[in-house]
Amino acid sequence: MLKVDWMSLIASAPPAEMPIQPVVRETGWREAILMSIALWSFVGIIYLPILLERHAGEGWSSVALDEGTLIVSILLSMPLFSVFRSTRDWELMPRALALAGAVLGASIVQVCFDLIYTGFVANRVDTAWENLPTDLSRAYRATFNYVCVFGVNVALLHLVSARRHEVLQAQELAHALSTAQHAQLAALRYQLNPHFLFNTLNAISAMIVTRRNDDAELMTDKLSSFLRASLASDPTELVPLDQELSLMEDYLEIESIRFGERLHVEIDCASDVCGTPIPSFLLQPLVENAIKYGVAPSRDPVNIRVTGRREGAELVVTVEDDGRGASNAVKTTSTGVGLENIRRRLNALYGDAGTIAAGPRNPGYAAIIRLPLNVVPLR
Repeated sequence: MLKVDWMSLIASAPPAEMPIQPVVRETGWREAILMSIALWSFVGIIYLPILLERHAGEGWSSVALDEGTLIVSILLSMPLFSVFRSTRDWELMPRALALAGAVLGASIVQVCFDLIYTGFVANRVDTAWENLPTDLSRAYRATFNYVCVFGVNVALLHLVSARRHEVLQAQELAHALSTAQHAQLAALRYQLNPHFLFNTLNAISAMIVTRRNDDAELMTDKLSSFLRASLASDPTELVPLDQELSLMEDYLEIESIRFGERLHVEIDCASDVCGTPIPSFLLQPLVENAIKYGVAPSRDPVNIRVTGRREGAELVVTVEDDGRGASNAVKTTSTGVGLENIRRRLNALYGDAGTIAAGPRNPGYAAIIRLPLNVVPLR
């Protein structure tokens, strides 16, 4: 008796890959340090003419000593960043007060350092610095200047953080939409008509009962290969048209064993479009409908023709049959789920540029898919 390990077959199929969410991190210490260095270097350049005037006739060493206080300013920017990070989840008013206090505190510390530093240089390094003021008047002016610059430092941190937050939200939204689209495509892809599997298994069972063991074994092998390919495919994957047609040929070979001389198959692909990528298993519901409504109800031989060709800037794929009862059968018994699923898959990948049209012919039924050749589908 023939046995197929269906669980092993299913387990052998790799899971479909989900979109990878890009990561945008919050502003870190490295960026804060670089930002502070850039800001205070700019301040040093702006104030350079003032320092040159202050130390006129003293040489570049005095100017360099004065510019050296910028190192302390950069170091004081780090506690500011620490307060900025630790209060990011606070409400607006408490956070604003905390940052304002941190800016004022850093400015006062910087001014105190400047006054002490001026006295130290005047007594130990350069006596020319004795002429520099160290009174409260200088302290007030310097405090105001430092409050402005440290405030700009905090404002820059806020702007960078806000921008990163916007980018992160946009990426999270894009990831959510991509995941939702992926799930939608997966759901559409796996809503295949189960009649194929049921009918094939019933046909295999009937062959075994009537001792057509060779046909049953051949049909089982082809069914196993077809299902393995079906389960292994990513619902959002694009495959070359000729690969999709080859898989449909395998599918129709299974049905040929079942229907024998009642089914004739013709598959044709123009050489200039055979490599065109299309969504995997896009044609399976159409071919299955041709079998179900064209071949199964008919006592006469039925031809199923699957073709791919170029028309201008479009790929045109046609699935048609000449079953004489096909159009009436489709109208009276079809739920249209297969066609609707294809239409939704095309819309998800190509927008309005991907279309499907289906309707009766005399005789038979035809479904025509049109895809743009010069548009990269959404994935």
